[in-house]
Amino acid sequence: MPVRSRLLLASGLMLFVELALIRWLGANVVHLGYFTNFVLLGSFLGIGLGFLLAGRIGRPAWWPGIVLAILVAIAAVAPVTIDRSDDSVIYFTSLHLAGPPAWLVLPVVFVAVAAVLIGPASVVALCFRELAPLEAYRLDIIGSLLGIAAFTALSFLRAPSVAWGCIVAVAWLLLAAPRPPVLLAAAMVSLIGILALESLAAGVSWSPYYKVTTQAVADSGFLVTVNGVPHQEAVRAETKLNQQPQYGLPYERLVSDDPGDVLIVGAGTGTDVAIALEKGAESVTAVEIDPRLLQIGQERHPDRPYDDSRVTTVVDDGRAFLERTDQTFDLVLFALPDSLALVNGGGGVRLESYLFTQEAIEAARDRLNPSGGFAMYNFYREDWLVDRLANTVGIAFDHPPCVDRIGDDLGQAVIAAAVDAERQECAEAATYAAVAPATDDRPFLYVRDSGIPAFYLIAVAVILLISLAAVRVVGGQLGSMRPYADLFFMGAAFLLLETRSVTTFALLFGTTWVVNAIVFAGVLLVVLLAVEVTRRGRTPGLPALYAMLAAALALAYVIPNSWILQLPTSARALVAIALAFAPVFFANLAFAKRFSTTANSTTAFATNILGAMVGGCLEYLALMVGYRNLLIVAGLLYLAAFLLRPRVSTPVTA
Repeated sequence: MPVRSRLLLASGLMLFVELALIRWLGANVVHLGYFTNFVLLGSFLGIGLGFLLAGRIGRPAWWPGIVLAILVAIAAVAPVTIDRSDDSVIYFTSLHLAGPPAWLVLPVVFVAVAAVLIGPASVVALCFRELAPLEAYRLDIIGSLLGIAAFTALSFLRAPSVAWGCIVAVAWLLLAAPRPPVLLAAAMVSLIGILALESLAAGVSWSPYYKVTTQAVADSGFLVTVNGVPHQEAVRAETKLNQQPQYGLPYERLVSDDPGDVLIVGAGTGTDVAIALEKGAESVTAVEIDPRLLQIGQERHPDRPYDDSRVTTVVDDGRAFLERTDQTFDLVLFALPDSLALVNGGGGVRLESYLFTQEAIEAARDRLNPSGGFAMYNFYREDWLVDRLANTVGIAFDHPPCVDRIGDDLGQAVIAAAVDAERQECAEAATYAAVAPATDDRPFLYVRDSGIPAFYLIAVAVILLISLAAVRVVGGQLGSMRPYADLFFMGAAFLLLETRSVTTFALLFGTTWVVNAIVFAGVLLVVLLAVEVTRRGRTPGLPALYAMLAAALALAYVIPNSWILQLPTSARALVAIALAFAPVFFANLAFAKRFSTTANSTTAFATNILGAMVGGCLEYLALMVGYRNLLIVAGLLYLAAFLLRPRVSTPVTA
């Protein structure tokens, strides 16, 4: 295969495997969905090691394909439940405490993922050695875009996991052609077989977010399990109200002749919609982020609530819908809108994180009619979370809400507030601690304190130690990477810029998989544009480029997201793109100019990727300082890169 074709295929495979492992491991290692950032970190380490290893041995590494098959087999046959006994962070909808602790599971997963990514990365590295640095980097970016496009298409089609496995197997064997090792071929066949068994299992399907399993229960209902954890129960409204009358409390606490126009965020398979219709709602707007859960409800819910002419369905992020709609409602319900997944590349941001901030509750209040009311209910697990949410609602509505704590071990509670406090009928005076609300800058609802939980610190420390040892063993003397120290800091800073872009667009346009895919593709397109500008024209010197980068970072910092949210959707998109991607563009002009002068492109690129891994660890600083201040951290890292830049250009070699 010609070198350019080989580089495109290997780069596409590299990113496709990374995305597939994030999705598949999150679905099969129970509760790993809350820690998918560690899969991303493992991918960065594996890519860096692949470049260093190829530089030493001069040939591709095929054994990582065997590691991939073994990893998939172990996770499929013996899924691991992570112990969630630390109550400083809530793993929402998690019902069991059994299993090894997170600080042990995460490093193991990290090492396994790193070992897998060494394979395609070693092929990419060898292609880099045959091409000029910028040409190789350009093709690597194009290949990565192809990998994103392929995975996005499969997500849109809700393809089963066996489809991912077939693409990975075919690409891996093509790269090993014409005579792939027998063990590699056997591993790829085994990979497809394992994923085929999973895909053909009864009741199993995939949404863009979860592995979804349905199981029939009494009274023509069914239980939905996602990523190995019970998630929703679709039963008749009458049955639900008889067995769990607390689902009717929002209609009792908020004084009104009838529910009127109801907005349900987290409509899911439809039980909450059926209850609203049972209570006499004139209209129901049902918002659900996951199209597969909505589809299952439309096809199978015993009450057929989605067939009712009073119901309008919307597939969207709840916060994004609240910010975009001009419609007002008599009742807004947040009906168990929890998740078991993080936004890819978003650090600790979960799919519903921006729905429970103080600003989000205020947005819900603004969508209410003067006689309207708001309610939320869920199994909150911990008393401090109920206190936080009750305090948030109290601040947003400027008076205490009704708080009903249901007597069970799962912390079930109903929190309700009317625009007019006189239209609330509480069973008793609300009592709750003044736990600080989550905010759009720190949307960490399920993290109790404004610090980094201990198990995160332990896991990150173990990962960094493993990474240092692996780089030393695979790459030899670390001195060979010292000339590219500035590229290391540029990699760390760029990862923070990417995280800031992902979280900003998640807030402004929703945490949907479509928005996430567009942002990642957008970042790569901006990187590609910077490379093309550098290749085809003259760019300013590094001092001038760093000055432009500093100005772009400063502008992004001083303009708050709260101001952008007030803009019309089209203007909001233009401003968000300019503020998020301008620093990315200038940073990559500087990187491309610097990378074009490297004497050893494989070592230089490995150093940059390893820096990105450290940047991924630094993402957790947002738990303390918020996402806005990550721009300051990124600025300091770029300052270090500027100070460490070589003063004399090194001759270019392929």
